[in-house]
Amino acid sequence: MEPTASREPGPVREPLACLTEAYTCLRSGSCPSQRAHDVASAIFVGVCGGVSSGDRESCPPENHSDPTVELSCISMSLLEKISSALMSGSLPPAATLYYAEVLTGLQDMDLMLQLILHFQSNDQIISHLAAKSVSTCVFYRLHTSSTVCPVWRQKCVQAFYSSTPSPALDTCLWSITDVFKRLLQGGHQENIGKLLSAFDSSLMAICSKFLPEERSEVLLCLDDVSRSRRWGSTLCLLLELLELLTASSVIYAADVCLQSQRITYTHSSALLTIIGGSSHYFVKKRALLLLKRAVLQKSGEDWALGEGLYIGPKNKHLRADMSMLAKSMLTAVATNWLQRVQVESSSFFGGTRHVRGKEGHKADCVMLRALGLLLLKSLELYIQTPSGAAGVNSAFEVCGYLQSVWGFLRQGSLLRTEVTHCCCWLSLLFGEQDDDMMEAAKALFSIFLHHRLCSGLDDCSMLKAACVFGCNPHCHFLLLLQSISFDHSILLDFLISTETCFLEYFVRYLKYLRADWQGFTAACGKTSLLDRHLSLQQSPTALCGGDVLKVTNRDQDPYRSNACFQHTGAISSAGMISMAAGFHLVEYDSSDESDTEKMEVSQGAPVASVSEKSRFSALDMKLQKLSVLTGILIEPNTTPHRRAEGPQVPVFQSERTSCPNMAPVSGHVTCDTLARVVLCMSQLREVVKRLHTKKLFPYNPSSLLRLLEQL
Repeated sequence: MEPTASREPGPVREPLACLTEAYTCLRSGSCPSQRAHDVASAIFVGVCGGVSSGDRESCPPENHSDPTVELSCISMSLLEKISSALMSGSLPPAATLYYAEVLTGLQDMDLMLQLILHFQSNDQIISHLAAKSVSTCVFYRLHTSSTVCPVWRQKCVQAFYSSTPSPALDTCLWSITDVFKRLLQGGHQENIGKLLSAFDSSLMAICSKFLPEERSEVLLCLDDVSRSRRWGSTLCLLLELLELLTASSVIYAADVCLQSQRITYTHSSALLTIIGGSSHYFVKKRALLLLKRAVLQKSGEDWALGEGLYIGPKNKHLRADMSMLAKSMLTAVATNWLQRVQVESSSFFGGTRHVRGKEGHKADCVMLRALGLLLLKSLELYIQTPSGAAGVNSAFEVCGYLQSVWGFLRQGSLLRTEVTHCCCWLSLLFGEQDDDMMEAAKALFSIFLHHRLCSGLDDCSMLKAACVFGCNPHCHFLLLLQSISFDHSILLDFLISTETCFLEYFVRYLKYLRADWQGFTAACGKTSLLDRHLSLQQSPTALCGGDVLKVTNRDQDPYRSNACFQHTGAISSAGMISMAAGFHLVEYDSSDESDTEKMEVSQGAPVASVSEKSRFSALDMKLQKLSVLTGILIEPNTTPHRRAEGPQVPVFQSERTSCPNMAPVSGHVTCDTLARVVLCMSQLREVVKRLHTKKLFPYNPSSLLRLLEQL
């Protein structure tokens, strides 16, 4: 194919025919018969020919298919596809030169100025296509020349400073969010810093308008939101942008740290006021999920920004910002903020469920989980501060907050049952989301250790108090095992996952379990006896309606030793597949017969991909850090404390013998549950050891195996 420069000038064709040929050739990776300048002129004419300030609703019905509107849409779509194709590098060299020349010609024509005029269009199709094409061109320019488009920057800065809800403001927010998202997904640290610097002050200005520091001003803003749906849409777009800014502060903490990246933390009080205010429900939910991901340091997880990017030095302001968020949350709870939070019925793909007959109120469990986890993580952060680290008053203050959240869940029939054992809230509320459940269990375990240190109670009284406040770690661990039917392979799926929350929780709990085996046996009896009165079932409508939990009392049911709470849908992703079809992430039963030459990872053979290596190395790094923090590495000459009965006791023989330290009425129940726990841990230890021997385990589990061997 001849170079573009030597192409003979052809006759100027009609814009639509020229654009159609250019689109067809772009898909096939070839060059059109027209010159690059002619294609650029056709795109420019198409963009300028569309509506710029009106909309199709204001036009007569016969003009809804106006050729100029269609030509404008085609031109902007083609421009977006050309920029995306050049960024992906999927075109042949000749086509790459040709379409790059098209973009250069459009830049000389000041096309960006014409595109930005469409930002203020009330026609959502026109404004959205303009935003997509502009953001793609801005990203392409950042990638090729590392400069921010001045026309686009000026328009967005002007809209942010005015902060008047309008189509132009919404389009600017969407456009800058899209550019940020592309930069974060592509790992362009330098360009992210340039973009943040260009918009830092203007972003602070718009947040001061929508998220003011004074509560009275926030309420005035909420009144505007309630009166106009435009305000609600604008606020949701702003919240999405804030999540990306928060993610950038975690991912690239060492490269750049500006005020706009900390808005979620510094304006957390205003966000909480919005959640408890009178705004639209979708705004409340979006703000709550933003705070939940911020406190978990998982902002941007829905956009797959890359887990490996989170490994690195922490933001120097992160500790203070997290403490600020926790303080705002606890202050709000202390002022009856929970009573002002509205939780509607559960939602599904068709909208919101309506109560019919005796169906009752099925609460939005996404909201409930976010509220519960936000408070638990805030408490975990609070006890790490000087004011919450010591003292009896601090211990009971924390327990008061726990009682507040359990009381909130009881009120208004949010979950239709009377839970007498507060430890059950962990499984009841978080059972359908593995990651949330592990985070909540880890937070409650930290709260329990803090209460144990500061309360001055003896071990027996401490465990009783922990059950009252819902933070007994033994009960939580048993409920977790019962929810997965004591299946060790599901625990293994958790351990080999790239999420390390369960790993951290598991090793911390095993370390504590060594010192309090008697408390664990008591918890076995307590949680088993609960199964005589309660059973947790998932409503059939949850399959189409999402997060719905249905609890019924069954006083006449016979005792079933396999579970205290039977979650039919408690394990997501790999866990659910494992329970339903017997399939696991790894075929553990066939590991002994596997081909070692194909499956074993030798030190000299680069078998894994680069992304897999970075993922596993990040996991190993976290495990080493965890070992140092929790002190689970055992010195060679130390003798670990063992319980009196030792692991050599036959597991199932205990069903026919009496158990120590337990009342006769519950002896059989306790021994049966205890036997299943010990068997599950033994099976887990054996499969981890076998995989580690075959070099199939993704990190070094030696310290974990030592803990499992002491059970």
